[in-house]
Amino acid sequence: MRRLAECWGATHPGTVRSSNQDAYLMRPELGLWVVADGAGGHGGGEIASAAVAEGLRALPSHLSTGELLGRVRSALSDTNARLRAEAASRGPRALLASTVVALLVRDGHFACLWAGDSRCYLARGGAVTCITRDHSLVQELLDRGEITEEAAERHPQANVVTRAVGADDAFALDKVTGQVQPGDVFLLMSDGVSKTLGAGLLAETVAAAEGQALADALIALAMSRGSTDNVTVVVVRCR
Repeated sequence: MRRLAECWGATHPGTVRSSNQDAYLMRPELGLWVVADGAGGHGGGEIASAAVAEGLRALPSHLSTGELLGRVRSALSDTNARLRAEAASRGPRALLASTVVALLVRDGHFACLWAGDSRCYLARGGAVTCITRDHSLVQELLDRGEITEEAAERHPQANVVTRAVGADDAFALDKVTGQVQPGDVFLLMSDGVSKTLGAGLLAETVAAAEGQALADALIALAMSRGSTDNVTVVVVRCR
């Protein structure tokens, strides 16, 4: 299959963490890119994020456009069930969970699926827009008008997600779709990056770098601005 986009990825444990619970997957031959972030505070976070990536890595490369979306959903649902079963075998308080954001690009269109607070941004025409919406406690408080955007940035429970692969038997993904324009750049990232770099700073960085240099620059910038989490970025530039 003709590759639909160019892509580059980078990840780093960060300046504080001793291990990296993030994972990413790039399958340009399939039109699929993924970032997963093991749920913070749980010892099995790295197991969960790796399981998300491996489940999607196992998808065959010959899937048609009509098959791809369903197979991605099925793979994530299967991973959710496996993580739930493994956690149950470890005891009643065990949890193996990971956020996920997956980008699919086919036939001039994109679909983005996600659970949790890993995000996807679209850079187009000099502007950068977040096309996902966090599944998090802070986002719910914002939606209800109980806190301000400024307060959300400093909220003590900013890392509490309300949806993740492996977190609940009733697993669900959100989806957004749209048309792709030549030159579109998608940025998939874990919250270690997105909670440190705002859309304006992302736009400045996209304007100043491209390709692997852009992925590396976003990682370095997040760490330089005080991110205390693992940091992961996948850059996808559409043709």
